[in-house]
Amino acid sequence: MATKKITIKQTKSLIGCTTKQKACVKGLGLRRINHSVDIIDSPETRGMIKVVKHMVEIS
Repeated sequence: MATKKITIKQTKSLIGCTTKQKACVKGLGLRRINHSVDIIDSPETRGMIKVVKHMVEIS
């Protein structure tokens, strides 16, 4: 079974966001603005992306 990967890029700053949003961005592996990571597409990662959808770009 092949695992599907998605690319996530942080587009906005974490200044002024909640601690839950900061934890989700850290859990996704993002470190700074314009940093992108490839992660495995799973329900857990989709839930974290949903919390910070206004701060990330998915491709």
